[in-house]
Amino acid sequence: MLDLRPVGYVIGLLVVILGAMMLFPLLVDLMDGRGEWHVFLESALFTILVGGLLALSCANGVREGLSIRQTFLLTTMVWVALPLFGAIPLMLGATELRFVDAFFEAMSGLTTTGSTVISGLDDLPRGLLLWRGILQWLGGIGIIVVAMVFLPELRVGGMQIFRSEAFETMGKILPRAQAIAKQISLIYVSLTLACVLVYMVLGMGPFDALVHAMTTMSTGGFSNYDASFGTFSGPAEYAASFFMIAAALPFVRYVQLVNGHGVPLFRDSQIRVFMMTIGVLVAVTSGVLVTVFPHHPEQAFREALFNITSIISGTGYASVDYMQWGSFLIMVFFFIGLIGGCAGSTACSVKIFRYRLLFASSRAQIQRIRSPHGVFLTRYDGRRVDAEVLSSVISFFMFFVVTLGMVAWALALTGLDFVTSLSGAATAVGNIGPGLGDTIGPAGNFSTLNDPAKWILSAAMLIGRLELMAVYAMLTVRFWRS
Repeated sequence: MLDLRPVGYVIGLLVVILGAMMLFPLLVDLMDGRGEWHVFLESALFTILVGGLLALSCANGVREGLSIRQTFLLTTMVWVALPLFGAIPLMLGATELRFVDAFFEAMSGLTTTGSTVISGLDDLPRGLLLWRGILQWLGGIGIIVVAMVFLPELRVGGMQIFRSEAFETMGKILPRAQAIAKQISLIYVSLTLACVLVYMVLGMGPFDALVHAMTTMSTGGFSNYDASFGTFSGPAEYAASFFMIAAALPFVRYVQLVNGHGVPLFRDSQIRVFMMTIGVLVAVTSGVLVTVFPHHPEQAFREALFNITSIISGTGYASVDYMQWGSFLIMVFFFIGLIGGCAGSTACSVKIFRYRLLFASSRAQIQRIRSPHGVFLTRYDGRRVDAEVLSSVISFFMFFVVTLGMVAWALALTGLDFVTSLSGAATAVGNIGPGLGDTIGPAGNFSTLNDPAKWILSAAMLIGRLELMAVYAMLTVRFWRS
């Protein structure tokens, strides 16, 4: 029988940490003299109490490591439990969201999707704005640990090729997670503080700089304003583009860099392909904006760089309404959201390395057809790729396309139009943020969607953030029987 105590213990501790983080927006509202501070006090006390009781009740079952089934369960249930508690301040605070809306917002935050159901952000208490930023910031560091520890161990989507790339503590999942989290946390905090300082130098106030730095480094995209990053158009867009790219690179390379091994950062092929992809897309978009629309070359380059980087990394900021840029660029924005950043980063969607493996495998297959007696191997960064990894990657693509279609179909059944259904499915499964169209596009939000659509999108955000198969494995009868 599956022992749930180790899973409950870890979830309980994480819930306690989430409750403790509620004290920061409490202090902000106290300093502002807003009456919202009691909301965070009540939410924090309830969250810490429940999390502490859960951890204490499960402490006698804690072991040094987790089994594979326990790891699958923990990986999924953390992203269910934390949004439940993260939604409490949103229901009790100035937004007074209904449960479905509060859960959607919290799920969007912790999965760093960036879709929002809240309007009038400019007038919200700063405590609630900070809480939205904290949710995304915690989700960003959380998904890095998941991508570097749990997904490789679970052989999800080809992630096993990154196993033990920079760490030697193999075999025990919990100790490995602790070792990685310590180094990742230091790097993540350092990059966030650097982003805060740069934003302040470029004219942002300290509070705006802090919240936007948290949502930039998490590639989450929550903003303090309905106009998103359009409020800060200018030099801040260049800074945001730099830090979004930094957040979309593999954090294992930063760990190696601070440990004196900087060469892998510059030799990593997925980093090179990611940068080349951004370069080509920015050049094409800038060219269209200059030739078709009355854009100054600098403005065209800046807006193209910012918005392309925002969507491909899954951040979801918008500095302009790119729905006004014509059908060609609208389709470009739709498809680049399905590319994603690098594995082991805060970025989302399919990831660059999977496309590289798919193309390499296809090329090898074409060579075998052309030369039946030849031996052609699929390689990644000079290493031979096992058939197990290729099978895992191909399965991921199949599940991704099927999931995208099923979510779009389910959304259409709730009464949404084709564009909203398809782009909503893509933005949820890919954890991108804004969709297409007037309703959920860069100039809109998700508040007007019906409740069934919001529940469907919330589930899709969870499935997409955990790379599909980590969730699907739990839905099989054999998982619970074995």
